[in-house]
Amino acid sequence: MNSPQETPFDILVLAAGLGTRMRSGKAKVLHQLDGRPLIAHVCRTAASIKPRRIYVVVGHQADKVEAAVQAELGQDQATFVTQSRQLGTGDAVMSAGEVLRDAGSTLLILSGDVPLIRADTLRLLLERHHELQNVATILSVRMENPTGYGRIVRDDDSRVVKIAEEKDATDDEKQIREINSGIYCFETDRLFPALTRVQPVNQQGEYYLTDVPEILLNDGDRVDAYLHGNVREVAGINTRAELAEFENLQRRSTIRRLMIDGGVTFIDPSHAYISSEAEIGRDSVIYPGVQIEGKTIIGENCELRAGTRITNSQIGDNVLIKDHCVIVDSQVGANCSVGPFAHLRMNSVLEDAAAVGNFVELKKSRLGRGSKSMHLTYLGDATIGEKTNIGAGTVTCNYDGKHKHQTIIEDNVKIGSDTMLVAPVRVGSRSVTGAGSVVTRDVPPDSLVAGVPAVVKKRLDERKDENEA
Repeated sequence: MNSPQETPFDILVLAAGLGTRMRSGKAKVLHQLDGRPLIAHVCRTAASIKPRRIYVVVGHQADKVEAAVQAELGQDQATFVTQSRQLGTGDAVMSAGEVLRDAGSTLLILSGDVPLIRADTLRLLLERHHELQNVATILSVRMENPTGYGRIVRDDDSRVVKIAEEKDATDDEKQIREINSGIYCFETDRLFPALTRVQPVNQQGEYYLTDVPEILLNDGDRVDAYLHGNVREVAGINTRAELAEFENLQRRSTIRRLMIDGGVTFIDPSHAYISSEAEIGRDSVIYPGVQIEGKTIIGENCELRAGTRITNSQIGDNVLIKDHCVIVDSQVGANCSVGPFAHLRMNSVLEDAAAVGNFVELKKSRLGRGSKSMHLTYLGDATIGEKTNIGAGTVTCNYDGKHKHQTIIEDNVKIGSDTMLVAPVRVGSRSVTGAGSVVTRDVPPDSLVAGVPAVVKKRLDERKDENEA
């Protein structure tokens, strides 16, 4: 066997199963926890300990599982192997034999449905495996109720004898509380020869990976179990009830951290839903029913009112988000006000001190510093300058039936109520549109336009010159 310093290590993630107990047409590892697929959690942790390579065994909905892994790790950062038949964990690992049999590595095997496993735990498992020069090391835990899990059977000297699966265990073995977590370290040069000797002699007719330790022990190899103290960390998700329980635990942990370490106020912590990846500044106040998803960043001294959902967005300091707003993939500067019932999406931007009010929607648009759009307005594919006021009922008519077009409204403009801006169109600085105007041509600076279609009624700069004279 190679010394620990010489032995590279790879990671194999088992993610081929459908998960029949989920009662779903979706592969189990694609169900989401904390806004990300279960497999994404496992793969992120795997990547964090820097293996030589990550391999993922896929089967059910392989293309979707591969896409989820690539979305988490990036393209070409994992190698996928296919388990063509669903004949147990031994068969799943054997599916990777072609790429790993001659790898000459330590192989860390993880389950794609164990999302809370920590990098430090995996490092300790690898360290113990190498320090004891084991051929196989099993991560185990003790459970008060071990029903359903494989038991770690030890002899009178506490040495591992085998793993007894629940359905094949004797009555005495079922009394054992130390269980197999399904996480292992193996030396590949011994693992794959042993796998060829596994027989489907169990009640399910499956090839159990858990038979390998006993085969290795009978060959005189060193096999051990590393007893870990945190049952929840190594628990798999098998049902929707368990998924909901994990979601609740994750949410409570995140909110507690933000309150204690981050100085964030939650009016009702049990009715706020916050991504573990979100950041919220101190002295911000979160009302009931708020959802903050993905890698959202909320500044200091913000107020997020009831029913608001913010996803993958950035909110500056001293921002008021009123009730029932939706902000997705967008940016809100400092000292802004949003809502109620506003919708910002597709990389929209509110610059500092801008405001949008009730039933205002921005799509791929920028509202300049100090500008306002307070009522019943759609701003799509628009760039709006500073200190501009958008009247109620304004629409940027950005779609001609085939293509989207840009609207540009410059600084210090006043857009009258019910103005239709038929893109592509530009409204020059300091101009005004009359109520109900349909603007189909560019508006020069310092102009008043009105009508259907809108025409220049007055040059405002001339009026200014007359007043000065």
